[in-house]
Amino acid sequence: MKIFECGNCSHPLYFENDSCEKCGHISGYYDATRQILTFEPETSSLIADRNGEVFKYCQNKEFAVCNWLMPVSNENEFCNACELNRTIPNLSDGKNFQKWQKLEVAKHRLIYQLQRLGLPIPPQEHYPETGVCFDFISKQGNSKIMTGHANGVITILLSEADSVHREQMRKQMSEPYRTLIGHFRHEVGHYFWDRLVAINERVLNDFRNLFGNEHADYGEALKTYYQNGSPVNWQSNFISQYATSHPWEDWAETWAHYLHIMDMAETAYYFGMSVNPLLKDGSLSGSIDFDPYEVMDFDNIFKAWVPMSFAINSLNRSMGVPDAYPFVVSPSVVDKMNFIHRLVFPL
Repeated sequence: MKIFECGNCSHPLYFENDSCEKCGHISGYYDATRQILTFEPETSSLIADRNGEVFKYCQNKEFAVCNWLMPVSNENEFCNACELNRTIPNLSDGKNFQKWQKLEVAKHRLIYQLQRLGLPIPPQEHYPETGVCFDFISKQGNSKIMTGHANGVITILLSEADSVHREQMRKQMSEPYRTLIGHFRHEVGHYFWDRLVAINERVLNDFRNLFGNEHADYGEALKTYYQNGSPVNWQSNFISQYATSHPWEDWAETWAHYLHIMDMAETAYYFGMSVNPLLKDGSLSGSIDFDPYEVMDFDNIFKAWVPMSFAINSLNRSMGVPDAYPFVVSPSVVDKMNFIHRLVFPL
């Protein structure tokens, strides 16, 4: 993600900031310009420091789950991210409220990235056939409901916002990585398979050449995967073990990792990151001196990103925490990511 700064004092701000820690001006994110706008504190009107325009907050600001802005003339109550919510948790439960806050942080970052990619994200309320929406719900009793996607509805269980539960599930599933943003990116991948692949016969044929035939029985494929696990040497063709279960899951897993890499690359670009390790082998030297969302060739993005990921993982190990990106990306997976990049950035 890009770096933001206060419109009053130029102090750096995080995407989620609702005030500047240096000068005290209140702040919010305006997605139309991808800027954090700032305003004089303790005023009745939100008049932007940058341009004098008048704004209002998304209605979910009152719950401290959103800091997005809209022009005061906008008749909508919710921002472009929050209007995608179909179901929110029961807020009378304080634990649910805390979990919802964490879910919204991840979801807003997802929407930021989808907007950067120029992907349409119409609310299902207004576009029932092609739109998307989010259900944030608790699993009750013996309910079989799970985190997942179906016909544009992305369901995220509240339990995934509990770091202890999430770590238990990560170990139970033998996963090297399990995060909220990872869930959002994976599930929205299923939605975009419907919108970008399934509706185009040429693209669908190219998909099958890389990922396999999606007509393979999905239920049986998952059953086989959970019984037998992944095949030997799966790393040569898949980004994760779960990706081996079915072409749809291979797509969603690869899509999620494509978004991981693009976001990390954008962050590295805005921080001016480069690495020049003290090694005779120069393969880990490099820099990201371009905005990845403006580059057509994914190979260039990937080659510049690899040294950054190795450096970040090494810094994490210095602190005794897990690798930020604990995956090996094979040439076959890079080919799949190239396919996704070409879909998102058609020539």
